[in-house]
Amino acid sequence: VARCEMRRVVHSNPHRLSNMAASAMTSTFVGTNVHAKARVSHAKAGRRAALTTRCGAYDEELVATANKIASKGRGILAMDESNATCGKRLDSIGVENTEENRRTYRELLVSTPGLGEYISGAILFEETLYQSASDGKKFVDVLNEQGIIPGIKVDKGLVPMAGSNGESWCQGLDGLAQRCAEYYKAGARFAKWRSVVSIPNGPSTIAVRDCAYGLARYAAICQENGLVPIVEPEILLDGEHDIDRTMEVFMDTWAQTFHYLADNKVMFEGILLKPSMVTPGADWKGQKPAPEVIAEYTLKALRRRVPPAVPGIMFLSGGQSELEATLNLNAMNQSPNPWHVSFSYARALQNSVLKTWQGNPANVDAAQKSLLARAKANSDAQLGQYTMDGEAASAAEGMYEKGYTY
Repeated sequence: VARCEMRRVVHSNPHRLSNMAASAMTSTFVGTNVHAKARVSHAKAGRRAALTTRCGAYDEELVATANKIASKGRGILAMDESNATCGKRLDSIGVENTEENRRTYRELLVSTPGLGEYISGAILFEETLYQSASDGKKFVDVLNEQGIIPGIKVDKGLVPMAGSNGESWCQGLDGLAQRCAEYYKAGARFAKWRSVVSIPNGPSTIAVRDCAYGLARYAAICQENGLVPIVEPEILLDGEHDIDRTMEVFMDTWAQTFHYLADNKVMFEGILLKPSMVTPGADWKGQKPAPEVIAEYTLKALRRRVPPAVPGIMFLSGGQSELEATLNLNAMNQSPNPWHVSFSYARALQNSVLKTWQGNPANVDAAQKSLLARAKANSDAQLGQYTMDGEAASAAEGMYEKGYTY
């Protein structure tokens, strides 16, 4: 069974169209599991009507997947670092960047006992999607057994934007439909595409537009191939700007993003958003705002731009410390929101894990307990029930990297 959207536009007397605005209404119905597009027009008593129907083969599955990921007390483990970025993480603890070492570390993450209680989805790098645990079981199966939905990074990275002041654009649309189809066969059920906007480098009109339109095309292609798209236009922390400037750029970027998502007929009930939080730039010289202030600004911006049809807002940590990311999320869940407000953290979940593991097999159990503790802290924050009891001093260590690449 597929979900179909029906749009009916009724115009008044055609001779008076220049003086009257068209009215539109949207309704939803259930039809058969086929792609369909039909247009009906007729004239009656001086009125015209146009009826457009669209059905997606995966629509009900997309909605179910998005809502399962956006489930109470759970969030996303982002472990989709490229091989080069994963190598930097391993190098920080003196471990060589080899495929086997990357596989070993990722096995530590996905096999953590009880992780599914706090984590609903895990974003994987392509290499990881096809890897297996030491006992031969595929990582996809290990995740599914814990009730964690496997996801996949599908973009091909950021490249310099010609004619700009050091801005970038995200590549990867070529061949995306074929890749998504293959990832679906391999067990992935959602996808991630990271595009960025730099405030100190602009942001230029063309960079924001390219970010928004690229995300919309990616989202449409993912939905056609059964993957829930995570829409991620990251406003980078780089810069000396204040929180009001961040909010201004945030709202402009999201306005354009949803404009193009609608133009590309993306079904909002079958997407997840991964925004940055509205904070001052990392080099802001003023007083650091409290979590309650960041929550107020962020939620205000989201309410002004994000439709309530979207199931979940899964924040990125963006270089905040583990503690900051958790405190800010907790502050945003002190009152009801139109969407599930949760996390999709990488460094803010893994930093302590790496430091505990150190590449030593004897430390695996302690490292997994560290991951579980960090996941539980953010689960509590999603419920608005987080306290700092038992937090280690290392959780407050900043992880900001200027010009960060993933």
